[in-house]
Amino acid sequence: MIGLDTNVLIRYLVQDDPVQSPKATAILEKHLSEETPGLVSVVVAVETFWVLESYYDFAGFDIAAALERLLAANYIVFEDEQEVFGAMAVVQAGLGDFADALIAALASRAGCSQTVTFDRKALRIPGFALA
Repeated sequence: MIGLDTNVLIRYLVQDDPVQSPKATAILEKHLSEETPGLVSVVVAVETFWVLESYYDFAGFDIAAALERLLAANYIVFEDEQEVFGAMAVVQAGLGDFADALIAALASRAGCSQTVTFDRKALRIPGFALA
């Protein structure tokens, strides 16, 4: 397994750098395989979502769709795949942002009855409660 950093995923997804984008594409499409997959940690997933949303101004729905395509690839492994997939579903349903949804999903999996927050927007996501 080979760990993938956020900047590699960004260059692969956006294809905006004449030097780094082809290298990222080669890594993902030529060097990774089912036998040697690339690992996307939850930190990289959250960073990727944040960068695409805040810096590139992509819509959350479009980012979730791009990550979902990566989730379906047999040469990519996501840490906490079920929770990442669930967080993307929350974004696609328009209930909240990816990071908050992932926080709630990971807390739930860990056995938490709720996640307390001061963030009123996060309250739309199941599992959150106002602190």
